Amino acid sequence: WVAQGLLCEGGPGEPCGKCQACTKVLGLGHPDLHWFVPIPRPKSGDSEKQVEQAKELLAEVWAARREEPLYGPPDRMASHSLASVRLLQQSVALTPFQGSRKVLIIGDAERLIVQEASQEAANALLKILEEPPADTVVLLTAADKQALLPTIRSRLVPIRVGRVGDEHVKTFLENEISETLSAAEISQRVLTADGCIGRALRSAGENEDAGRADLLLSAMKKGPARWAEAALAQASWGARGDFSGTLDVMALRLRDELAAPSTSTERKEVCLKALKRVQETRMEAQGNANPQLALAVLASELESLLCAYHTLTTKEVQEWWLGPPSQTG
Repeated sequence: WVAQGLLCEGGPGEPCGKCQACTKVLGLGHPDLHWFVPIPRPKSGDSEKQVEQAKELLAEVWAARREEPLYGPPDRMASHSLASVRLLQQSVALTPFQGSRKVLIIGDAERLIVQEASQEAANALLKILEEPPADTVVLLTAADKQALLPTIRSRLVPIRVGRVGDEHVKTFLENEISETLSAAEISQRVLTADGCIGRALRSAGENEDAGRADLLLSAMKKGPARWAEAALAQASWGARGDFSGTLDVMALRLRDELAAPSTSTERKEVCLKALKRVQETRMEAQGNANPQLALAVLASELESLLCAYHTLTTKEVQEWWLGPPSQTG
């Protein structure tokens, strides 16, 4: 929508949605729109061939998204590698083809691989952000601005996009994918989405995240030996994928607990403290934190927090996170 507004023949401003430029943007076919998303790292050892491979991989992404506009999140091992940043540099150097400006969008910008080539990828991007050509607008999107490097954040103008209401999520699902979901499934998706339509479109991935969260929470209630085992089962490469998804499910359950009318004031206090720690851990997971160690520390802290506030029976402890057996099967 922003790219439309910038490239619209009647713009810049709110896009008309009808001109040739607006139509081409929606069809991912505008020559002055360059959209970079995380892709698998090119395998070639030659830097020039890596850039060509990155271009081919992005072309495959656009072909798939033209075919299916309701696309899911990128592969959890995908990233913005040095090859992608070099391709970005080439795009910045281009003269606008159709209009007076060009727009570069870097999606999921928190996936920039800063360790690669002694931070060469990050430094190359910093140069673009510091001195963009007058005919170029660069947009970065991220789920969490704290996941971006501070040096990158300091060069950006932040615009927070708020979550939408549950009714908007429900209407979208009913209009787009109602033929594949029952009313009950749509309601569950709306609850899980927490105002994020992209999350509502996920299915298997959410179930996997919920399963990992259940395993961790169940292990946490059985003592250090069990939650330590669950923490070691977390893959070390999943800090920005599996681990983040698991933490998202844990945060969602805590928010549900806080919103429940039956939740006591004391219990809400526990949930708030636990939610804060889960969110802090998720933020740490976007950096160089070891997910196994972070998960072990979080489990230990949540176990201590629960024990410090309550003296509960074994059954009550088991139902604290997961609910009664009748609700969880």
